[in-house]
Amino acid sequence: MPDRGGGPTGPRIRVGRPSRRVRTLLMTLGVLAVLGMAFTMFAGFWTEWLWYRSVKYSSVFTTTLWTKIGLFFVFGLLMALAVGFNIWLAHRMRPPLSAMSMEQQSLDRYRMGIAPYKTWLLLGITALVGLIAGASASSQWRTWLMWVNGVPFHQKDPQFHLDVSFYAFDLPWYRFLLGFGFAAAILSLIAAAVTHYLYGGLRITSPGARATAAATGHLSVLIGFFVALKAVAYWLDRYGLAVKSSDFKATDNWTGLRYVDANAYLPAKTILFCIAVICALLFFATLWRRTWQLPVIGFGLMVLSAILIGGLYPAIVQKFQVQPNEQAKEAPYVEKNLKATREAYGIDGAKVTDYSGTSKTKDKSTLRDDVDSTASIRILDPNIVSPTFQQLQQIRNYYAFPTNLDVDRYTKDGKDQDTVIGLRELNLNGIPKNNWINDHFRYTHGYGVVAAKGTDADANGQPVFTEYDLPSRGTLGTYEQQVYYGEKTTTYSIVGGPQKEIDYSDDSGEKTTSYRGKSGVNLANPINRAAYAVAFNEPQILYSGAIGEGSRILYNRTPKERVEAVAPWLTIDGDAYPAVVNHRIQWIVDAYTTTNGYPYASRTTLGDTTADSLTANNNSRAVVAQQNQVNYIRNSVKATVDAYTGEVKLYQWDTKDPVLKTWMKAFPNTVKPRTAISPDLMAHLRYPQDLFKVQRELLTRYHVTNPTTFLSGSEVWQVPDDPTNKSGSAVPPYYLSMKMPDQSSQAFSLTTTFTPNGRDNLSAFMTIDAEAGSSDYGKIRVLKLPTSTTVDGPKQVQSQFNSEQDIAESIKLLKGGDSDIEYGNLLTVPLDGGLLYVEPVYVRGGGLKYPLLRKVLVSYGDKTAFENTLDEALNKVFGAESSTPPSSDQGNNPPPTSSNPTVQQALNDAQKAFDAGQEALKKGDWQAYGKAQKDLQDALQRAEDAQSKADKTTGGSSAKPTSGAKPTSSAKPSGSPKPSGSPSG
Repeated sequence: MPDRGGGPTGPRIRVGRPSRRVRTLLMTLGVLAVLGMAFTMFAGFWTEWLWYRSVKYSSVFTTTLWTKIGLFFVFGLLMALAVGFNIWLAHRMRPPLSAMSMEQQSLDRYRMGIAPYKTWLLLGITALVGLIAGASASSQWRTWLMWVNGVPFHQKDPQFHLDVSFYAFDLPWYRFLLGFGFAAAILSLIAAAVTHYLYGGLRITSPGARATAAATGHLSVLIGFFVALKAVAYWLDRYGLAVKSSDFKATDNWTGLRYVDANAYLPAKTILFCIAVICALLFFATLWRRTWQLPVIGFGLMVLSAILIGGLYPAIVQKFQVQPNEQAKEAPYVEKNLKATREAYGIDGAKVTDYSGTSKTKDKSTLRDDVDSTASIRILDPNIVSPTFQQLQQIRNYYAFPTNLDVDRYTKDGKDQDTVIGLRELNLNGIPKNNWINDHFRYTHGYGVVAAKGTDADANGQPVFTEYDLPSRGTLGTYEQQVYYGEKTTTYSIVGGPQKEIDYSDDSGEKTTSYRGKSGVNLANPINRAAYAVAFNEPQILYSGAIGEGSRILYNRTPKERVEAVAPWLTIDGDAYPAVVNHRIQWIVDAYTTTNGYPYASRTTLGDTTADSLTANNNSRAVVAQQNQVNYIRNSVKATVDAYTGEVKLYQWDTKDPVLKTWMKAFPNTVKPRTAISPDLMAHLRYPQDLFKVQRELLTRYHVTNPTTFLSGSEVWQVPDDPTNKSGSAVPPYYLSMKMPDQSSQAFSLTTTFTPNGRDNLSAFMTIDAEAGSSDYGKIRVLKLPTSTTVDGPKQVQSQFNSEQDIAESIKLLKGGDSDIEYGNLLTVPLDGGLLYVEPVYVRGGGLKYPLLRKVLVSYGDKTAFENTLDEALNKVFGAESSTPPSSDQGNNPPPTSSNPTVQQALNDAQKAFDAGQEALKKGDWQAYGKAQKDLQDALQRAEDAQSKADKTTGGSSAKPTSGAKPTSSAKPSGSPKPSGSPSG
């Protein structure tokens, strides 16, 4: 064409297409990028499938997967069809174009622009909303499975007389359907309105009618559908009042109807339902009347009614009927809440009895023998002695113990013995050199159990070990000692291939092994290797020569992690604990079924309720799913994880729990019957701590059964803060073998104390029978102290300990130099109407890296003792000695010996200094005691220096002692008694 610009023209520049080579390269890169993203997605899916298959829970993976896929496609398709159909219908009902207004002329440009792409635009919009709706629906897989598999509770709510399963299983699904319907109606309405406007069915500024008859009818039907859904919502809201959370004067997170709910909100919801139905019919009637006059009036009436009937009227009832006489009005509803809450949390059987808090016996010396028969007082605190286990039994730096050890029971000489137990787990931070081969191929597992008597310490303040050394030996017999799965094992390992693993080390050097179990996923398949290389972002997995025939990758190795993965419908207790069962180390994990849909039961947040001074300092002890709000909980499943094979077994523990039965229908053959629990395993099962903490928190208010008393708040208790530390968090519950006043013999129990709200004196003492094999398992006993007199609580007892002059001087002496005092668990034992308090006191002195039991505090009535041993303290408090002589069994703690003569001489000198210090302490000769402590410090320093030189020479962390002595680590206390056990070579 000729140039119309009037100016000279220059040469035309032609922008050429990219060359074929460039186009091919770009296309290849694009294809590779797509394939890379596809393989990344495939790798995540494939490795997850392989893992579930390896643990033999592939049905959990497939059931969950197909449920998510089904929900995604069904609800995604429904949403896409709803929106797409309404767009298509609005386009089909568009008016014929005539003389255009300015508004229509402006819209015409858009119509012309999208005309060639109308089909693709429709498909794109519907696909987008379908994907979003499908993704949202797939997340409701738990709600769907509970609805379709729900079993009845055979309990009815007191208001509507419906089975509890309606609220727990049905109502959540109906609410999801309702929410989906609202979303579909709103999106369809918006899409239809935009289409009508674009094609002239709706007009804003054009003269004449604002909407065509077709547009009016179409949009009215959609609004009518929305209003009909609102009517359904009003009807469901009536039942929702039974599980509605609200703050109430008597308690937070109150659930259930109150007076204003039953007498104002409930009738208001019914009236609003009727109004909404009429309003919806008026909108549907526009198909014939072609006017919005009546529907708009009806909609306005519905909105006004919602404000007046649904909001203002209940407020008037609350102000003028309830508040002037709240106790009388609310009492019947509080009674329903009390009953439902106690049933939902399993505290309805709690036995509350009055307890005087003061001894009835004048001659306290007669009570000395009663102490031994009443409780096996545990003076070894599992939450303090982990560093002691670490120093005395670590053996090698690449082993470690959990921060908090566990308490279990083992039988010795036909008697149950409270035992503190821990596993020597893998510690990658302690290996000589960190690299990929060492971290994942050579150092792969821990080794052996270490256990000690909970009720004893030796003369040096050391634990009395009943299982010790490497390999472990002692009273537990023979068992598979390798620990491939544990609480501290958080990284993956590749085992069983050409690369040998370090098993353990002894005097003859390193022992190697190769994993023989069938756990983990086989990496011989190159596809598997490529998938894990991508999933773990570790390309060396793909080409490393250390991986070959028989190589298997182990991951998801913590017990809680494995149980949560194979049973995602369970809530996992924060404390998994090990036990030797049938010659194998088994991790025992307690798991809960929960719901927040139990009518009238108050809700609680698990993370808040189960928090205490232990979880404050060690988050790994916190319950899984901390933010979950529940108002029903059962310890329905006991799970085990084999420390060698990683095998997970789930056992049905609560055979009556309808929530568990529902999940067992959804995931058949995943939970074994209770009868499959072996007697050896049953002996180590116990009542779980997190459930106990939930129940004790609820009992601070719900020990009251009288509605008037509950409303007054005069009997509210609180769980006291832990007086032994400065965390400001609640005192943890303690496992203890003891006998309550109504029991004939000791039982392994969980115990706790209560104080009045805002005060420090004792208001109650609570125990629960924790022995799984006993007929009283789970029985709650509460001793309620009188309100007319005061009995010292834990904080006051601790203050009394610290304020007595003799004790304060002794503690000051123990803190000499740069030593530290650590208070152990403050145990409470009911005895002859009074309360016996026992607290071990540990000393961590100077360079000493671990605490040793040095003193025991005992208080009963107005008597307090601070002595070297529990027996001495009890004898002083009661003014008599026990007729049962103290045990002479010091476990397997032979005198420390060393093959290094320099170290051995230092050990001998340290022992002499310690003995001299103890003798001076008895005589009160503080000058001689100070000299002995200095000699002790010098001797230990010499031992430590000599041992360090030996370690550098041998390359080990601490050589194993000779003559079967337990290995210990060098220490250098300052101004404190000698540590238990000297450093050994």
